[in-house]
Amino acid sequence: MSKVPRRKLLFICTGNACRSQMVEGWVKKLRGGSIEVYSAGIEKHGLDPRAVEVMAEVGVDISSQYSKLISELDESQFDCVITICNRANENCPAFPGKTKRLHHSFENPPLLAKSANTEEEALDIYRRIRDEIREYI
Repeated sequence: MSKVPRRKLLFICTGNACRSQMVEGWVKKLRGGSIEVYSAGIEKHGLDPRAVEVMAEVGVDISSQYSKLISELDESQFDCVITICNRANENCPAFPGKTKRLHHSFENPPLLAKSANTEEEALDIYRRIRDEIREYI
């Protein structure tokens, strides 16, 4: 019996620091056997520590992931590219071949957390987006 090739997905957000890192973690945890997942940004902002923290709370370790640019990946390899913020959608490069392109925007936790009065309120924002991403996956 021949092995079915895993689909290759790329999730893109602005800085590849939070949302796309959470998506990558969730896909690995929930669909890792059937999907090869990557994340990247149109800029590099580094891995967001709060994203690492809230993902760890639900048993998903993203601490070894790192922020990368789209240009650092082989653009010809993806079956599907999904932008997950509006800025990435507006600035996403074209991908060659039969790559399918989708968009689903999630709110930006670091931006929303700026208005939080406490660290716990900030983490609650991250948790909400984390859970929305899990539901999407």
